Amino acid sequence: MSEPNEVLVHRDWQRRYPRVVRAEGIYIYDEDGRRYIDGSGGSSVVVTIGHGVRAVWDAVAAQAERFWFYPAHLFTNEAALELGDRIASLAPGAMKNACKVWLTCTGTDAVDDAVRLARQYFVERGEPSRYLVISRWQAFHGNNIAVAGFSGHTFRRRAFMPMYVNMPHIPPAYCYRCPFEKALPECRLLCARALEREIRQQGPENVAAFIAEPVVGAALGAVPAPPGYFQVIREICDRYGVLFIADEVMTGWGRTGAMWGVEHWGVTPDIIATAKGISSGYAPIAAVLARNEIWEPLEKKGSAFRAGHTLNANPISCAASNAVLRYLVENDLVAHCRQVGAYFLERLRELLQYDIVGDVRGLGLMLGLELVRDKGTKEPFPPEMRVSRRLEEAAFARGLVIYSCTGSVDGVAGDMILMAPPLIITESQVDEFMSILHASIAAVQQEVQAVEKAG
Repeated sequence: MSEPNEVLVHRDWQRRYPRVVRAEGIYIYDEDGRRYIDGSGGSSVVVTIGHGVRAVWDAVAAQAERFWFYPAHLFTNEAALELGDRIASLAPGAMKNACKVWLTCTGTDAVDDAVRLARQYFVERGEPSRYLVISRWQAFHGNNIAVAGFSGHTFRRRAFMPMYVNMPHIPPAYCYRCPFEKALPECRLLCARALEREIRQQGPENVAAFIAEPVVGAALGAVPAPPGYFQVIREICDRYGVLFIADEVMTGWGRTGAMWGVEHWGVTPDIIATAKGISSGYAPIAAVLARNEIWEPLEKKGSAFRAGHTLNANPISCAASNAVLRYLVENDLVAHCRQVGAYFLERLRELLQYDIVGDVRGLGLMLGLELVRDKGTKEPFPPEMRVSRRLEEAAFARGLVIYSCTGSVDGVAGDMILMAPPLIITESQVDEFMSILHASIAAVQQEVQAVEKAG
């Protein structure tokens, strides 16, 4: 058998990739018998119910005994219908049991389809001029060419920039590095009110939707919007007839200590894109939820939703997702996440004792920290020092998987760590996590300070 990157291409050409042989609970085991805490919930913020849950295996096996695949353009399947009902029953706010569900394959697909739905909604309503999707800088919404056109992560956009249909962006809701250099409450949520200015500048008749993550994941390392933010966003969207799309690919399914991230702000979006935790990584599946009113123009005109892939509503993936969501609810993992997440965040604040840790943040068990060269000025490390990657590697060597991020300052500079262990983690396991993190940060701090002193 070939080694990684000899034939099968992996994400990184230089990294050594140990082979995984087993995973159970919050732990992953490699071919050498080493055990790792899955502190990032996979790659990344995926695993909710933990690894190796037998109920999921049983559900998939039962479906596999009947059939694995079917012609979706002519048939439906029981697992998909059950999953649609289950998702609708768990939807937030006014969407609960008052929405329709579209099943697709990945988080990127879900975001792409959510935007397609927003566009088609306006076309069918006789407002074809509405096509713009406003998003935020320092945001990541997916990894295809179309979605990257309205994502706001500079590093990921740069190589493919000439291929994008670029969309408008507003500043992020990022209090640690406020783009307006103000602070709550004196700022009066300028970051939210920037949406109204952008809508007016683009012309409301041209704007279809605004999309945002309740807690920014890969682009900012677990930054929640401030209190009141999405209430203002909802009011602005309503004022101009713009649809609000919540990107809950990472934040959905209990990750933040609520079933949906946006519930922390008490608002209901028009459309939700979700994935990752919907199957806890057991199978590839994603979903779009939208209020019944959004689907109504399509349904009235008999206009098929113009989206879809070969493996949409795959019965094996649907069976896995049904089992995962049953387990999530029956074991009350959302409440567990809320409780243990509060403990974890309190323990993470210990890391502010280190010179290179500028901020810790997050909601529930979607947590992050930011690494800085100077805590007083918040000056970032030079990107070429790869400080977040150094910390990821130091933790990995000690048996902890975390997820390094870059670009918090201008899309290029700025080092962050994103942490999202399975929602089943216990306080004693958090202590084990923290012990490794302390040792890893101390080692990296010593290393980068030595490099700077020598250089």
